[in-house]
Amino acid sequence: MSIVGWIVIGLLAGGVARWIVKDDRSGCIYTMVVGVLGALIGGALMNAVDSTGVDEFSLRSILVAAIGAVLLLLVLQAIAGRGASRRR
Repeated sequence: MSIVGWIVIGLLAGGVARWIVKDDRSGCIYTMVVGVLGALIGGALMNAVDSTGVDEFSLRSILVAAIGAVLLLLVLQAIAGRGASRRR
């Protein structure tokens, strides 16, 4: 898949993941980075269960990337939540 394909999947998956998790950060680049990292995470998880990961531009690839992005955002929120409670 080309760089443009990764960017488009990243934007779509990041947008879906931010909508699901209710992430309040904004920005096109942030959304794209979350989506692309989610695609890497989701693809690695799918490869671990003997299935294909994110390999072409399709609805399945967007869903796999969105699942990975949701996991990433939940982990980031858990880390940020722990840090805020330690400061008190």
